[in-house]
Amino acid sequence: MHADEIDVTADMVARLIAAQFPQWSGLPIRPVSSTGTVNAMFRLGETMAVRMSRVPWGADDVIAEARWLPRLAPHLPVAVPTPIAEGRPTGEYPWTWMVLDWLDGVNPIPGRPARPDALAADLAAFVRAFRTIDLPDGPQAYRGGSLAALDAPTRAAIAQLHGVIDTDAATAVWDAALQAPPWDGPPTWVHADLLPGNVLTVDGRLSAVIDFATVGVGDPACDLMVAWNLLPSGARAAFRSAADADDATWTRARGRALSMSLIALPYYRDIDPAVAAPFQHTIDEVLADARP
Repeated sequence: MHADEIDVTADMVARLIAAQFPQWSGLPIRPVSSTGTVNAMFRLGETMAVRMSRVPWGADDVIAEARWLPRLAPHLPVAVPTPIAEGRPTGEYPWTWMVLDWLDGVNPIPGRPARPDALAADLAAFVRAFRTIDLPDGPQAYRGGSLAALDAPTRAAIAQLHGVIDTDAATAVWDAALQAPPWDGPPTWVHADLLPGNVLTVDGRLSAVIDFATVGVGDPACDLMVAWNLLPSGARAAFRSAADADDATWTRARGRALSMSLIALPYYRDIDPAVAAPFQHTIDEVLADARP
């Protein structure tokens, strides 16, 4: 998927487990199917998961998660991964890796979750809880900065997608987001990667949120992207109201959702259609939502 990606296999994980955590060496190891693009996931036995970066630019993800997950978990209304053990780099695998607890649940289908209104309420509660966290020294969230910093790559992506999407409509949505008043409050804690693949549900309700590699402080609009990448249009207004998003924050959030998907779609559409599909879905939802 990436030019600098290494091949992380179940056999490699088994060797690392046997060498560093022999107490678990007899447990089965199974790859986890995922639309994630940075980390490889494996189920270890029935109660644990192994998370390993596939690319050098994601190598610090597990270190950040190990630091912040235990501190964030008590403040959140649903389960998040619990770090269990930290694996060391070796000659075979060059970066730190992590063993975490396994969280049950299924990823909701973008635009077609089983219980959209209930899920919208649960997601809004999660977003609100994040905003109230008061932990010092939080890192800058990966997607928590100014929209202006995304202007050049977003417009380049729009140009790349000429003939694939309505580029005039995309440009209009992006221009509106840039013109919206910026966040002028104190930076708030945000997950910053609320994609369908990072949301777990049980019986249609939010049961857990995973992948905290991008967590930090910044513009709370970035956690509202879930309104377009996951929720159907009929649940969007209720989510916005429950998340207490004003006009400017909502407009920035829509722009962020669009920008992320515009940049990702040209990269992934010829590499892995399954990974690209959610980004196309988000673009379609944003543009439909913006029509008068």
